[in-house]
Amino acid sequence: MPKSYLYLSFLKLLLIQDYYYFYLTKLRTIFDIAMRIFYHLGRYTLFLKKVFGKPEKHAIFIKQIVREIDKLGIDSLGIVVIISVFMGAVITLQTAYNIDMPIIPKYTVGLAARDSILLEFSSTIVSLILAGKVGSNIASEIGTMRVTEQIDALEIMGVNPANYLVLPKVVAFVFIIPFLVIISMGVGITGGFLAGSLTGEVPAPEFIYGVQYAFQPFYVIYALIKAVVFGFIIATISAYWGYYVQGGALEVGRASTKAVVASSIQILLFNLILTQLLLA
Repeated sequence: MPKSYLYLSFLKLLLIQDYYYFYLTKLRTIFDIAMRIFYHLGRYTLFLKKVFGKPEKHAIFIKQIVREIDKLGIDSLGIVVIISVFMGAVITLQTAYNIDMPIIPKYTVGLAARDSILLEFSSTIVSLILAGKVGSNIASEIGTMRVTEQIDALEIMGVNPANYLVLPKVVAFVFIIPFLVIISMGVGITGGFLAGSLTGEVPAPEFIYGVQYAFQPFYVIYALIKAVVFGFIIATISAYWGYYVQGGALEVGRASTKAVVASSIQILLFNLILTQLLLA
């Protein structure tokens, strides 16, 4: 048998081995990712079971809820207002600049700004911003308590740490986020009105008529449903990553980053699911 034939056969065998090794490596990577997802999903479910236990002292529980409403909700009001004003202004101006046809009335700018703010921006975009602010706050606070062994001390005392620390945050944030979204809606439409009026692109009567034209109250209900779901996602996922931190201050920072990323991905996913369920 010629040596060249043996050499080619050997090369062909190496190429086949490399081909299978490449795809086996890819399959192993996909399998590892899937197993990590199922692992965290199962642990997250067990974590929620511990969180939603019965509070031991209702008076303390209510005081914690009030304190968390102030810390997670009222302290976030400033950034919600600032974002909503500029968001409404930008939506109005971009819509006005892109509608140059004389056959399209000016009031459609107000209509487009209203629907954009109600359906998507005041619920989804504001929730994504709050995932960064509130989510990192919750994850870092609980993570710091974990690495400083305060959670371990609560367990030794016979207290359910997940219920005692996390449930007030979840209840408070789910309660307050619809109000933040409603404020965002009003401020966003007001920002659009001011931007259109001050620049002269949309006369005030035309913008107001567009905001009122063919208004559907269900759009507000739809946005509030999404806000409640997103608030639950932000609070529970951020608390989950903080609760299971292991290590020191560096790991707390990494847990905060993971909490923000995971919450943002879940918000986008459930935004798609809820839109299909409620508007289809």
